[in-house]
Amino acid sequence: MTGDWEAPTHRDVAAARDRLAGHAHQTPVLTSSRLTAQSGAEVVHFKCEALQRSGSFKFRGAYNAISQFTDEQRRAGVLAYSSGNHAQAIGLAARMLEVPAVVIMPDDAPAVKVDATLGYGAEVVRYDRYAEDREEIGARLALERGMTLVPPYDHPHVIAGQGTATAELHEVVGPLDVLVVPVGGGGLLAGACLATRALAPQCEIYGVEPEAGDDGRQSLRRGRIVHIDTPTTIADGAQTQHLGTWTFPIIQREVTDILTVTDEQLVAAIRTLAGTMKLLVEPTGCLGVAALSQLSLTGKRVGVLLSGGNVDLVRYGRLLVGDAR
Repeated sequence: MTGDWEAPTHRDVAAARDRLAGHAHQTPVLTSSRLTAQSGAEVVHFKCEALQRSGSFKFRGAYNAISQFTDEQRRAGVLAYSSGNHAQAIGLAARMLEVPAVVIMPDDAPAVKVDATLGYGAEVVRYDRYAEDREEIGARLALERGMTLVPPYDHPHVIAGQGTATAELHEVVGPLDVLVVPVGGGGLLAGACLATRALAPQCEIYGVEPEAGDDGRQSLRRGRIVHIDTPTTIADGAQTQHLGTWTFPIIQREVTDILTVTDEQLVAAIRTLAGTMKLLVEPTGCLGVAALSQLSLTGKRVGVLLSGGNVDLVRYGRLLVGDAR
């Protein structure tokens, strides 16, 4: 990887699927008659990336990126920053590919995500997400250690890898009318756009982010990348401050709209998925479900990406009983 990349396309998503074959799970696609009826849709399909290796879709992009390292880059290792899911994905992918890994994680990252990252063999460096800039720390450490930085979303190989989740969804269920995707930095959404435009060109694509962190919605409205302060939300995987320079142009070109939901709506979605579908999904992974009531879905074929399931079980239990601490 020299950094002299071209914008990713559906061809890159297809190539990523080949690289991931036999390494990533083809996660199940489930339906719920109750949720379908509530939405008014013909059918709602849920792509269960909470059941992906490392517990989220992030494994797809991490493996696709690291697998393209040169021999020199493999020896020097990979460096990343993440609130948790990308951290775990980098740790696992690096272990599988026998590449050293260092991950910068915030002090308040969920313990389950930190422990899993360490368990995969990565070194973890902590920082204060409200007072320090992880991108600056990452650039400095990558230079000091000679490692290759693989950011959590703003990277063509990461975007292409994430697009494989949506490609699988379309190929399993056929063309969709509406696709609903969680948004943090936009890697999953940008990849979903690349896959969807090739496999279901008429499909409407909606991103969903926390109301407290609506940088994506603001960016789409203003036609430029908007930077915000780190938002306070239970959706820790979407506590990003801005979309990426690679992700935003794709999102701007292809997305129908970006919606927002409150933490209270996320808690309701967590309970719905647990009670109705018996699925453990983290708050960020529930963003799409929480936004379904905002859309006119009558008679439509709908897809929703459930992006991850890495949540501390004690906190998850509190959310289920109405304690959002």
